[in-house]
Amino acid sequence: MKNLLTVGAATLLLLSLVSPSPMSAADPTSTLLVPGYEPARDVPGAAELPDPKIDYKILFSVSNGAKDRDAEVNPMLPTIARYLNTLGKYNVPANHRHLVVMFHQRNPDFDIVMTNEAYKARYGKDNPNIALIHALKQAGVQFRACGQALGGRKVDAKDVNPDIQIDLWAMTSMLNLQMKGFARVG
Repeated sequence: MKNLLTVGAATLLLLSLVSPSPMSAADPTSTLLVPGYEPARDVPGAAELPDPKIDYKILFSVSNGAKDRDAEVNPMLPTIARYLNTLGKYNVPANHRHLVVMFHQRNPDFDIVMTNEAYKARYGKDNPNIALIHALKQAGVQFRACGQALGGRKVDAKDVNPDIQIDLWAMTSMLNLQMKGFARVG
């Protein structure tokens, strides 16, 4: 009986040493909000970490395009996935994650807002952004497209990916969100 108690005590001690404390990051593989995109790597001694008490209101202005429309996902989308997974890794709750992605005319590959069918009809290739946009949307990210850019790029509203909300004008949306406390990235 004494050996059984000793083994039990040793097991509890071992578990307390290897279990993450409330202040440390959770196991990144158990918190991936967007599978396939690793969160930021740990940096020993890093001073600034995601804080579960902060209400993250982030507006991503997508203004850079992929170098190769035929094969590449827009470079901002994987960055957003990694950022979202980093927030998850550090236990930032869903009700503190408010991420909005705004596609507007300054983006050279604005047409990524199109459905796969419409994109394929225009370019003869699948839209490489569809799956990641959908995964991010499922993880709580909002996507918006500038209605003025749709007209400028001759994209019919019926050809916009259903995961993307159409707004009147990116200028209005971005300013409204910033006045509501969103920090703009990009």
